Amino acid sequence: MLLGRRGTGTVAGAAPGWHRAAVTAESSAPEVLWSPTPESIGSTRLAEFAGWVSEKRRISFGDPVDYDAVWRWSVEHLEQFWADVAEWSGVLPGVPDDRVLTRRQMPGAEWFPGTTVNFAEQAFRNASTEHPALIAVAEDGDPVEISWASLRGQVGAFAATLRRLGVQPGDRVAGYLPNVPEAIVAFLGAASIGAVWSSCAPDFGTRAVLDRFVQIEPTVLVAVDGYRFNGKDYDRRDVVAELRAAMPSVRTTIAVPRLFPSELPDGALSWAEAVRDEQEPQFAELVFDHPLWVLYSSGTTGLPKGIVHGHGGVVLEQHKQGPLHMDVGPGDRFFWYASTAWIMWNISTCALLAGATVVVYDGAPTYPSVDALFDLAARTGITFFGTSPGYLGACEKAGERPGEKHDLSAVRMIGVTGSPLPSSTFRWVYAAVKPDVFLGSLSGGTDVATGFIGSSPLLPVTVGELQR
Repeated sequence: MLLGRRGTGTVAGAAPGWHRAAVTAESSAPEVLWSPTPESIGSTRLAEFAGWVSEKRRISFGDPVDYDAVWRWSVEHLEQFWADVAEWSGVLPGVPDDRVLTRRQMPGAEWFPGTTVNFAEQAFRNASTEHPALIAVAEDGDPVEISWASLRGQVGAFAATLRRLGVQPGDRVAGYLPNVPEAIVAFLGAASIGAVWSSCAPDFGTRAVLDRFVQIEPTVLVAVDGYRFNGKDYDRRDVVAELRAAMPSVRTTIAVPRLFPSELPDGALSWAEAVRDEQEPQFAELVFDHPLWVLYSSGTTGLPKGIVHGHGGVVLEQHKQGPLHMDVGPGDRFFWYASTAWIMWNISTCALLAGATVVVYDGAPTYPSVDALFDLAARTGITFFGTSPGYLGACEKAGERPGEKHDLSAVRMIGVTGSPLPSSTFRWVYAAVKPDVFLGSLSGGTDVATGFIGSSPLLPVTVGELQR
């Protein structure tokens, strides 16, 4: 292992168990900015999972746990791996190995036949009274905490409204919404009854939205009247009216107020009415691959292509990505700057599956100053801070030193995706943000709703490289 070939030195002021590698200028080896210790490896959820598998399967992954050994087993024994993720996470306990992947062909692979999974039900399985479910922040407001009980009651109310409107499993519910709690409530409410969710951000114009939503023929449109970005208001009432006129499949529009709270479009149902009667959700039993959401390709070659993901696949994949790769769990405050049109919004919402608090931010990343997201991290106690290389690069170019201006003591992991992270920005994070933070650069895709290559706190962080 790299840890055994390179010396490590404790960083001044670093949290116990988190070390940075000392690399001499003469060394020709890749520049390592951070390395795990045996103690830090042992405290991860991946190590916990590996220990659980070792005891169950009578196999060894080393001490401390060797990431590559776990990876090798996971790809050489695919059915065992996914059966164990399903059982260890509590999603589908007791499924035998020979009932995991019963048809190995593409397309047409069949996973976990005969099982039922509901994403919304799973999202509340690790709820806690000790931590909020959501922390909502608008760029013009203070953080607002939403408890798990409140979120559950609103989801139940919204689901009941959808049922009252005649929405059936498989019907599509579309959101034209910024990154606000209402979007999460609407998504979970739709998922709870087996309706299929799809969303676009309100900075999309009429044509861009119709290019996506017309394909799926939604029966309900949940739409905001406008949004605020970079200190400016953007009225979207005309766009919403055009969307309603162009989509005859929409039977009901549910209006979410942002800029004009006293106005209600003709024939629309107010958001307040839709979630008025808080109640316990009724979760539909859905087959493993029942459609959960429709995402879209970029549209650079013709119309955007719809991409459908199922309840079971997303739930298990995100139990793998969240706890095992990102080390996210109960007590964490998870944040990734994203709009509702980007897969990272969906993945952020998936942090609920692990029992983490999701920090929901509606606004510009650089308003009122370029370090606004680091200020957000300090105000809300974010532990996992997700952003883009472009944002970190803008802070670097501006000469910002967020670690000196903001209390980032809670931040233990920084994730970046969307484009390559330059080597200079790798170094800037450790020099100007936090010397003992774990920095993970990831690359994935809307088509898989997860990562292809990415990070693990079991491995060193090397300048300019994605770990595995």
